[in-house]
Amino acid sequence: MHHGSVFKMVVATAALENNTITTKTTVNDTGIYPRGHNPACWIYTSRHYGHGYLNVTEAIKKSCNYFFYELGYKMGIDPVIKYAKSYGLGIKTGIELSGESKGIVDLKDYCKETTGQEWQFGDTLSAVIGQSYNSYTPIQIARYTSMLANGGKSVDVTLIKSIIDSDGNKVPKDENEKKINEKLGITDVPEVKDLNIKKENLDAILKGMRGVTSEVGGTAYYVFSDLGIEIGGKTGSAETGINNQVNGWFAGFAPYDNPEIAVVVLIENAGAGGNVGDTAKSIMKEYFGMNAKNINEDLTAIPTTQVNR
Repeated sequence: MHHGSVFKMVVATAALENNTITTKTTVNDTGIYPRGHNPACWIYTSRHYGHGYLNVTEAIKKSCNYFFYELGYKMGIDPVIKYAKSYGLGIKTGIELSGESKGIVDLKDYCKETTGQEWQFGDTLSAVIGQSYNSYTPIQIARYTSMLANGGKSVDVTLIKSIIDSDGNKVPKDENEKKINEKLGITDVPEVKDLNIKKENLDAILKGMRGVTSEVGGTAYYVFSDLGIEIGGKTGSAETGINNQVNGWFAGFAPYDNPEIAVVVLIENAGAGGNVGDTAKSIMKEYFGMNAKNINEDLTAIPTTQVNR
């Protein structure tokens, strides 16, 4: 599935770790990008003005396409592909389901194989905002989101919590996976290693994700501002190329300071990613017992000074 702007943290990671930008670098979004096929930022298309000067944190918060076009221009697509793989995108998770798709991450090769054409700069402009041939499964996006929340630490993806044998003994986890994968014919699942990302760079990305949901101007602020706990998230709108259909994505984690859960929601033909935020919000509320009367008071609340309506 195409995933839109939930991919932007990959591009930010690539640009920061590749020293293409620093956390303080700013780009002036004037609305229409002056290179390639002159794509416009989404805000210009809808409101006829740009975001102005932004750093990477603000660009994630506001989902500024112009900022990421500039990153694509400066570094090209190769570092983006490298870090997409580092986050486990385009790599099977080994989840206990037969027929898992690995997605599409080797974009230049895929372009050549399917169109007979070489990769062009215009393709890079589309790819860095999560369009083009980029295609990953929701479970891959969930793993990637978890790695961001965990400081780059890779996580195992599984549907099965445990298996109890006929004698009532718990089967060891590694043995679980081996037996199940053998039954399903799942072999050769590549290992996704921990991503050694500089703390300063990761913090800048995560603060942007917090801004999406907790600060005025964030693309999902009006959905999550009354949640009661601080979270990190990112919206995405993915054009499908079919009858103007746009799929809506939300990828997030909670609580922000001590993450317990990653939530990824994809709703086909939902339009803007903010439109699926309510579903993600309901999942988080249910997980934390916030749909009941007894709310977990240990959760990190959003300071009231940050909640501006």
